[in-house]
Amino acid sequence: MDNIDRQIIRALQKDGRMTNLELAASVNLSPSPCLRRLRALEENGIIKGYSADIDSKAYGLPVTAFIGIKLGKHTETAVKQFEERVKRMDEVLECHVLTGATDYFLKVMVSGLEEYESFIRKQIHPIGDIASIDSSFVYGTVKNTHVYPLL
Repeated sequence: MDNIDRQIIRALQKDGRMTNLELAASVNLSPSPCLRRLRALEENGIIKGYSADIDSKAYGLPVTAFIGIKLGKHTETAVKQFEERVKRMDEVLECHVLTGATDYFLKVMVSGLEEYESFIRKQIHPIGDIASIDSSFVYGTVKNTHVYPLL
């Protein structure tokens, strides 16, 4: 991947609905080579897909929580059970494995605090082998971007 490929990716991260003509103009290429590069980025799995950026409050999910979870056991079975269960939870938008004191960091979106409590009690607690759950709620956002920096 070269700088032109990265420029194509950044342009699409800013506006995934732009036409090939607009994309080509934004990266200073003619349309045919731009489209060839775009298709190669898609075929090689560098561009995994396209999605819409949605206003979570307007959608009905005004509560975002970041949850740190520490497992009680780190056996293969406990880890696999936790990860498989979390993958099936619609409320979990992201789940990251971390180094340090916290094993997993989840980004969760729900419609309210009652739904959050229900999510913890009915979906997280039953997983088992969880030593601690540390929740933080978002009350404002300073920056939220999906545009990667140029290298």
